[in-house]
Amino acid sequence: MTEEGVVAASEEIPADEDHDEVAEILTLEQRQGELKKSRWNVFLWLGIAVLMFTFALFPMPFSADSEGLTSSAQKDIGLVWGPSLPGDDLFDAPLHLDVTATSLAPNPDIRIDAYLLKINDCQQNLGDYTEEAELGTNHAYQYRSLDKPIEGEEYTFKFSVDPGQYCMIVQYFDNATNEVDQSSNNVLSVKGKVWPNQVIGGIFGIICLSLSIFAFIGAQKHGAHVKQILENGDESTEDTVLASLTDARVAAGPTGPPADGPTGPPPAGPTGPPQPAEPPAAEIPAVEPAVIAAVEAAPEPVETETPAPSVAPQEATFEPAEGGYFYKKLPDGSYEQTVYVQNSDGTYAPYEA
Repeated sequence: MTEEGVVAASEEIPADEDHDEVAEILTLEQRQGELKKSRWNVFLWLGIAVLMFTFALFPMPFSADSEGLTSSAQKDIGLVWGPSLPGDDLFDAPLHLDVTATSLAPNPDIRIDAYLLKINDCQQNLGDYTEEAELGTNHAYQYRSLDKPIEGEEYTFKFSVDPGQYCMIVQYFDNATNEVDQSSNNVLSVKGKVWPNQVIGGIFGIICLSLSIFAFIGAQKHGAHVKQILENGDESTEDTVLASLTDARVAAGPTGPPADGPTGPPPAGPTGPPQPAEPPAAEIPAVEPAVIAAVEAAPEPVETETPAPSVAPQEATFEPAEGGYFYKKLPDGSYEQTVYVQNSDGTYAPYEA
């Protein structure tokens, strides 16, 4: 075979889909070690995922009460962090304000206004920012309101904010006068909660949960291999390889013991060419007495001994039988009861079980 033929034959060998599994033959101890490692990875990543989700769902609380001079509750919330981009999007940090009208004078025109302003200095005049928040055109300045609050009731105002410094203002507003209510009888309290870690913790929690699922799948795979090894017996890699080689050799050899050979020579048949059939006897003519007397008086011929032709001795032959065995046929036509097998060099040797 030429080199081109060898290269072509090597290129035609199909790739096995489970080549990695066949190449990586692990013992029972190695499989058990991998199973233990996979189980630890499941609990490790699952625990980290639980911590990340807890961190994401844990809010940062704050509170504020209305002041006597301004009749409003103001609070510098501080920095709200997160991966959100400017504008209203899915990654904004949730912020809730729970407002309770602890003391409220009877006035049907009173409402509660809540402002959330993205500014660095909460001590400056915030009137211009509140007016812009009421327009609702800028996501950095947000506004919520509630008409006709009831004394003692708690109301929740929900916001979603971008990262940055924020100031909060909650106050009573009189619709009749169109001004902020300055009555000292109207008191409110605010409890706020913000979740700045919701997006960050949620993303890392999902990643850790995915790794835990992959580790669980790997643990199931190693557990199935360990179970299979234990059910089939604790065999080492060397024993498995030797067993496979022995099976291959047995499959390539004779399929079973040979059948019983002939116990005697084959039936004798005609050893020479067929003899022609004898013609029917013809009538013998009568011989004269004088001729008979002459023949009797003739001298007898002298017989000379001719040597018999020498016959070459015949050798034994091997006749094939079923299953790759041979029988030895002797010159006299009989068979030996010993079974022979043919060697690679063409010679024959008795079969040994």
